[in-house]
Amino acid sequence: MSRGAALYIVTGSSRGLGAAIAEQLLQPGHRLLCMARRANDGLAELASRRGASLEQWQVDLAAPATVAARLDDWLCALDGTSIASAALINNAGVLSRMGPIDATTSDDLANALRVGLEAPMLLTASFLRQTRGWAAPRKVLNISSGLGRRAMAGSASYCAAKAGLDHFSRCTALDEAARPNGARIVSLAPGVIDTDMQSELRAGDPADFPDRANFVNLKTAGQLVTPAETAARVLGWLARANFGETVIGDVREA
Repeated sequence: MSRGAALYIVTGSSRGLGAAIAEQLLQPGHRLLCMARRANDGLAELASRRGASLEQWQVDLAAPATVAARLDDWLCALDGTSIASAALINNAGVLSRMGPIDATTSDDLANALRVGLEAPMLLTASFLRQTRGWAAPRKVLNISSGLGRRAMAGSASYCAAKAGLDHFSRCTALDEAARPNGARIVSLAPGVIDTDMQSELRAGDPADFPDRANFVNLKTAGQLVTPAETAARVLGWLARANFGETVIGDVREA
């Protein structure tokens, strides 16, 4: 690995927005670590064609302590002087069954909260801890949602995880602002994207998920944005010179 590499760590890279972000980051001079339950063969092929550095971990973010410990060890073994910049993109998230929480199993609820909130917190802690002594600028980009900022019936676990992600980002940004070369933190809503998650929302039972029709209308009206277009907007936000000045953001904002 040449000196001055830009390091990126991306979760949820097997499909959807995470895969699109990873694809666009696979460039010479970048070092990319991807985490997902499944390896993405397309990313491996693209990395080979572009001469980019890619490592993929097949991990379960519903067991975040194990993954965070592995990230601790991996970052500790890196030579920080060879890194020009470092960014952690916490993108992974899952839906529990759409409906009131008393109609959802405890395992399903716990899985959604572990992947959507506990994993980003633990991975961020590992990232900050192990890069603390690096001279390189460091950023944490948490992929949030408008549903973390407005309530929606039938989606308590997802809304709660994203609201928690926003407030966790606010708190961590305050901590980092008080430290020399503190990391910059943003929790960013990516807008409505044409992904499998949208398909899951449209497939919800209207009796348990009153907002289902709204998501059906987004699809039929052509208002969903492609993962590739959204990834470009997200990475544009990450590249901003003032990244972190506003902790809570939305790609649809100027």
